[in-house]
Amino acid sequence: MSEPVIYEGRDLEAMSFARNYHRWILEIFAPYLGTRLVEVGAGTGSFSELLLERGLESLSLVEPSIKMYRLLTKHIEMFQSDVRITSFNALFPEVANVIRAEQKPDSIIYTNVIEHIEDDVGELRTIYETLGEGGRVFIFAPALQWLYGSFDKLVNHQRRYTKSELKGKCEAVGFRVIKANYFDIAGIFTWLVKYRLLKSETMEPGAVELYDRLVVPLCKFAESIIPPPTGKNVILIAEKT
Repeated sequence: MSEPVIYEGRDLEAMSFARNYHRWILEIFAPYLGTRLVEVGAGTGSFSELLLERGLESLSLVEPSIKMYRLLTKHIEMFQSDVRITSFNALFPEVANVIRAEQKPDSIIYTNVIEHIEDDVGELRTIYETLGEGGRVFIFAPALQWLYGSFDKLVNHQRRYTKSELKGKCEAVGFRVIKANYFDIAGIFTWLVKYRLLKSETMEPGAVELYDRLVVPLCKFAESIIPPPTGKNVILIAEKT
């Protein structure tokens, strides 16, 4: 299986300021989540911290970047939780067998991860094999290849997805797709201007926080009423049958 190229920069850490954004994603995942969770590409642990609010049985965190893993372990030490937390500084296929045997996960989460992996179908197959019957995969990924720009290249995105492409790849390995929607239609314009037209290679925490505070609540409200026909991201939930 192809390995993702590990991005060691600090730009992805800017997303730790996107609390409303992360909560929006989690609210969509929440009705389908189990209690034995695996988060692949946990980064610095900002999304992991929100997961722990759900009263889990166990949480396995997988992070291949040495730099990010060091920040993650420091963050874990600050968590106020009785949940059994296990962390791995590895690629998911390297520890999938251990996680399957010891954690018996019912939910595996990939938030802004699958797009980094060259052989994404192979990765999905490993996820399928790791889950038991009825287990679910939760994916949040960048959408629309025509939005692929300077930042995508910087952080080693292999692709951006269409909704039908991601659904098709999940179904190809045996998953039944429960939910698949585009996400954050408002973000298309800002991404297009900043990363396609202006070719920026930075993601500033201040800009992320401002968008998170002013735009995300409005976009979330609108998309809860009318599912967007397109979006900057795609969000998918699928079940092993």
